[in-house]
Amino acid sequence: MGGRGRGRGRGWNREGQGGAESDRAQGHASPRGRGGPPAQNLAQRRLEQMQMQQMQQMQQLSLNSTSRRPEEGGSPGPSRQVEGERAGPSRSVEGVQAGPSRSVEGGRGGPSRRLDEDGARSDGSVGPVGRGAMRGRRVIEYQFLRTKPDTITTKQGNAGNPSPLTANYFKLTSITDWTLHQYRVDIAPEEDRTFERKKLLKVHQTKIGGYIFDGTVLYSSSRLTTSPGQSITWTSESDAGTKYTITVRHVNEVKYGDYSYQQVFNILMRNCIRALGLQLVGRDYYDPDPSVKIQIREFGLELWPGYKTSIRQHEAGILMCAEITHKIMRTDTVLDHLAQCLREAGPHHYRDKFSKEIIGCIVLTKYNNKTYQITDVDYDKNPASSFTYQNADITFAQYMQTKYQIQIRDMRQPLLVSKAKAREIRAGRDEIIDLIPEVCYATGLSDNMRGKWQLMAAVSRHTRIQPAERVNRLLAFNRRLQTNPQVMTEFGRFNMSLDNQLVRVPGRQLGVEKIYLGRDSSERDIVKEPTLPSIDWTNSVKSNPLIVPKHLTDWFVLVSPRDKQNAGRFLEMLERAGRGMGITVQPPQIANLPKDGLHEYIDALTQILNHHQPKMVMVIVPNNNGARYAAIKKKCCVDRPVPSQVLLGKNLNDPKRSMSVATKVMIQMNCKLGGAPWSVNIPPKGIMVVGFDVCHDSQNKASSYGAMVASLDDACTRYFSAVTAHTSGEELSNNLALNIIKAVRKFREINNKLPAKIFIYRDGVGEGQIQYVYDTELQTTLDKLAQAYGEQPVSMAFIIVTKRINTRLFKENQNPPPGTIADDVITDPEKYDFFLVSQSVRDGTVTPTSYNVIHDTSGLKPNHLQWLTYKLCHLYYNWSGTVRVPAPCQYAHKLAFLVGNSLHREPHLQLEDLLYFL
Repeated sequence: MGGRGRGRGRGWNREGQGGAESDRAQGHASPRGRGGPPAQNLAQRRLEQMQMQQMQQMQQLSLNSTSRRPEEGGSPGPSRQVEGERAGPSRSVEGVQAGPSRSVEGGRGGPSRRLDEDGARSDGSVGPVGRGAMRGRRVIEYQFLRTKPDTITTKQGNAGNPSPLTANYFKLTSITDWTLHQYRVDIAPEEDRTFERKKLLKVHQTKIGGYIFDGTVLYSSSRLTTSPGQSITWTSESDAGTKYTITVRHVNEVKYGDYSYQQVFNILMRNCIRALGLQLVGRDYYDPDPSVKIQIREFGLELWPGYKTSIRQHEAGILMCAEITHKIMRTDTVLDHLAQCLREAGPHHYRDKFSKEIIGCIVLTKYNNKTYQITDVDYDKNPASSFTYQNADITFAQYMQTKYQIQIRDMRQPLLVSKAKAREIRAGRDEIIDLIPEVCYATGLSDNMRGKWQLMAAVSRHTRIQPAERVNRLLAFNRRLQTNPQVMTEFGRFNMSLDNQLVRVPGRQLGVEKIYLGRDSSERDIVKEPTLPSIDWTNSVKSNPLIVPKHLTDWFVLVSPRDKQNAGRFLEMLERAGRGMGITVQPPQIANLPKDGLHEYIDALTQILNHHQPKMVMVIVPNNNGARYAAIKKKCCVDRPVPSQVLLGKNLNDPKRSMSVATKVMIQMNCKLGGAPWSVNIPPKGIMVVGFDVCHDSQNKASSYGAMVASLDDACTRYFSAVTAHTSGEELSNNLALNIIKAVRKFREINNKLPAKIFIYRDGVGEGQIQYVYDTELQTTLDKLAQAYGEQPVSMAFIIVTKRINTRLFKENQNPPPGTIADDVITDPEKYDFFLVSQSVRDGTVTPTSYNVIHDTSGLKPNHLQWLTYKLCHLYYNWSGTVRVPAPCQYAHKLAFLVGNSLHREPHLQLEDLLYFL
C-alpha cells in the first residue's frame, strides 16, 4: 500500500515493539490470527428438515437492510436517490454524483444496499441476518451447530466447593412465544428512502398490530393472509400527495425456538438501545453525551462508554448478555497528525511517514458518526478539487459547507481514501470513498501510543473497571431500559420483559493445586501450596531447586558498550539466582560490540556460531528495535539453531528489580535448555496434551503460521513443537493433523508406547469457524490418528478455547478466585462447554475462558476434564502463577507469534524438543 501519486501534484506542503522477551506474566499483547476460512453454514441435524422447508419458502427473501440514515433513504435499485438527487454510478459524496467511479462518505455503487459492519442499520431498525446478502436475492443461512458429543449425558461437574456466582446476563422473564409471521413488502411506484417506506406502512399499523419493519422485511404476530405465499394490497398517500400501492406477501412462519426468532429479539434490543440516545459507531452503540464521555486531555484522547448486547438461548432460558465497552477517540484531527509528521520528517519525507502511520487506521467522521478504514492517501487531490453535484461542479470544501455547515480551513491537505472490502462491496457500500483529514478523527491507539506506558496507564484507569462498579453500571443500564417509555412500548408490543437483576449461576470452586519443585538434601519433595485469592509461587521458586535443572555452561553474551557495566552486575545476579534454584552458572564468554547496530550483532553471532558450539547465547540490546530482534532470532532459530535469550538493557538498570528479572531470565534459559522449573500432579498417565494456535504473517497477510506444541511426559514438563505455513484452510487442516502425528511418534520414541489419551486445545477459533473446525480439522485429525493407531481405538478430546468473550462472572460483586467453574445456566444447551476462571488480576474485572468440547472419546467425566484443564493452567513457565489458558495452548500462541512476526519461516528442526520460543 502507499499514497497514490505520492510525491507528485499539488500535495499538502508547508515551507518553513518490542523485540526483547518480557518478564511479565504472559509477555506481550499481540495481534492474533484466526485459523481457518469462514465456516460453512450447515444446519443442525435435528433441524435440517424444518430448515429446508423454511429455505424453500424464503427463496426470494433477504433479511438484510441498509445502514443509511433515515433521512438519506435507501434503494434496492441500481442507483441511490438522496434528497431528490440521483447519484453517479459508483463514486459520490453521500450519494451525490462525484464522477464515474468513486464515492465520498458513502453513496450507492451498485444494486445492493449498504450495511454497517455488524449488519445493523445505523438508524436502529431491522438489521441483516448474515453478511453480504442483497435484498430480495439471497436466502437466510442458519448457523445451528450441535457440538455436544452424543456420549455425554451431563456436562455439569460436582467437584469442588459450591460458589454462588452472578454473571453479566439478564433473563427475559416473559417473551413472545407465539408464531411470528414474516412478510415481504413491495411498494409501487418505487420509493427508495427507507424512512418514507416506514411512514407509508405505519398508516396501516392498526391492521398489522405489533411489528418490526426494516423497509423490506416485516415481522408481525398477526396473520394478515389466509395462506402462505398469499399477498394483500393496501394504499397509502405521501405528504406530497403521491399515492402508493403496498403489497404485503407472506413468506414464512418463525416459530418459537427457531434461530431467527432469537434474532428478532436482538433486532428489537438494538432498536431499544438506540432509543436511549446511543449512537452506532462501528459494531456497537456508544454514548456521545458530553457529560458521560471521559476526557484524557494530557494525551488528546476521549473515551465513549457503550454497551455490547447479545440475546441467545442458554441452559436457563433466553438470556441477554450485556457488557460495558469503550471507544477510544482522539481529540486531534488527522490533519493535526499530518502537521506533526511534517514537523518530524520534514517537507521531503513527511508523506511516507504520514502514509505509513495513517493507512490501516480507522477514522470517525463526527458530522455523521461513521467509521472508515483508510487504505490510501490521494496527494493529487485536496478540498479545492471539484466533482459534479446536482449537474454542477462543486468543490469538496463547498459541499461540506453546504451539507454540514463545516468550513474547511486548509485547502492544501490531501484526501484520505477508504476502499471497501469485498464483503462491504457485496453489502452495497461504494468501492471507494474520499475523506477530508480536517474532519476525521482517528480511533483506537497507534503502535507508538501503545509503547507509552503513561498513556496506557491513563487509559487503563478508566477501561479496567472494578467488579463492583461494573455490576453497578450494568444495573444502571438495565434501569435505563426499564424506565424509558419508548423502550417499554417496544417491549410491550412483543410481550417482552427483562429481569432487573443479574442472573445467578451455581458455580464451583476447585481446590488449590500443590506445586512440586525439586528435591532438598533429604530427598523429600518440596511442595508449595499457594493461597487465594492470587495464585503465585514466585518466592518458592527463588529459594528451591527446580525439578529439572539444566546447568548453564559454554555460553556467550553479546553486549554493546553502553550496557557493558550493567551487564556485568546482571551476570552476578544471574549466578546468584541460579544458585538458589540448583543451577550452576559458569562465567560466559563476553563479546563486546563496537556499536549497537544491527550488522554488528549479526556479524558477532555469525563469528561465534561458526567457530564454537555454544549451548546458549544471550544478547543484550539497548532498545525495542523490531528489525534487530527479528534478525537475531532468525540467525539463532533458523540459520544456526541455538537457544537464545534477548534482554533489554533498561531492564538491567534498576537495582530493585534486578534480582526479580534475573530469576525470571534464569527460569526461561533453563526451559530453553530442556529443563523444567515446577510441575503439578496430573493423575491420568500416558496422556499427551496438544496446544494449537494460528498467527498471521505480519509481512504477508495472505499467509499464516500454525503452531503446535505437545507434551511428551506424564507431568507435562517436556514438549515437542512444530510450525507450518499455510495459505488455505485445507493446508491448515492437513498440517495440524500431520504435526499431531509427528508428536505422537515422538511420544512413542520417548515412552515406548503411543499416548493413551490425547487432549487437543485449539485456540484462535471464532464463533463462525466452529463448523469448519468440526468438519475439517477434527475429522482430518481423527483420520490420521486412526492410521497411526491401527486397530487400537483412539481416545481423544478436541476442545476449542475462546478467550475473547463478553461473559463476566462475579462473586459477591468481586472477582471470583482462580479455579472457579461455571457449567450451568449461562452455557449453551447444544454444547459441551464450561467457563473457567484460572487466573487472578490486580486491576479490573477478570474474564473467564470458554471451553467447548466438540469431540470426546477420552472417557473422562466432566469433573476430570475441568480439573485437567485447570491443572494445565499452572504450567506456563514464563509466569510463576496461573494463566488464562492451558500451558500448551499458551506455548503454541507464543511460538506462532514469534514465527509470524519475526521469523517469517519455519524454525530449524533441531529446536523442536526445546521451549526455545519463551
